[in-house]
Amino acid sequence: MEIQLKESERIDDLQLKGLKLIQDTNGFCFGIDAVLLANFAKVKRGANVADLGTGTGIIPILIAGKSEAKKIVGVEIQEEVYEMATRSVKLNNLEDRVQIVNADIKTIDKELEVHGYHVVTSNPPYMHMDGIKNPNDKKAISRHEVKCNLEDVIRAASRLTMPKGKFFMIHRPTRLVDIIELGRKYRLEPKQLQFIHPRANKAPNLVLVEFVKDGRPELKILDPLYVYGEDGNYTDELRAVYANEDIGEN
Repeated sequence: MEIQLKESERIDDLQLKGLKLIQDTNGFCFGIDAVLLANFAKVKRGANVADLGTGTGIIPILIAGKSEAKKIVGVEIQEEVYEMATRSVKLNNLEDRVQIVNADIKTIDKELEVHGYHVVTSNPPYMHMDGIKNPNDKKAISRHEVKCNLEDVIRAASRLTMPKGKFFMIHRPTRLVDIIELGRKYRLEPKQLQFIHPRANKAPNLVLVEFVKDGRPELKILDPLYVYGEDGNYTDELRAVYANEDIGEN
């Protein structure tokens, strides 16, 4: 399909079933955290999935390639970024399974079906508003809590997730107490944690969390995942994440 690119845009090959993604070199490009989250999410055949703060649409597109989800909706508040993600969906001929919605997650009830999703995912902004010079900058909105904060994300996830459905999120370990407290406040019980370390001798800088809506209290800590080995290259575990073509559950 012929897709029109803007001057600052490029098309990246996702190395998965021929999938590609349009990215703005002047904006916020996806990183390893999006790939980790898409791999961490457990998506059953025929599931309905929602991704909050979808940005370029990377997570819905990866989940579409790695699972047999029936419907995947990405929610993005920035109109320009939403439009770019929509073109990426068309580029991959995924319009029958993936939809990008231009909406504010704080009023998500007006846009998406309440309790209508088996799986919700989010790679939200990690940083507080402190020190923001330009709150309208696309990079600032992607990285800082300009348009929504952690509680907005978890509240929206709870509204969308059906009973016993799952919410998967990646965030900073420094916010872990807030994440667990807010999850329980909105009936999302943390069930699994996995810490992501840059190297074996470094503290974790990311954490993956799986919640179950109205789940029973029991938390499992998974083995840590190390990004780089002693040789400075990706570890076998991380290469396996990039090579994994099936995140589904039958």
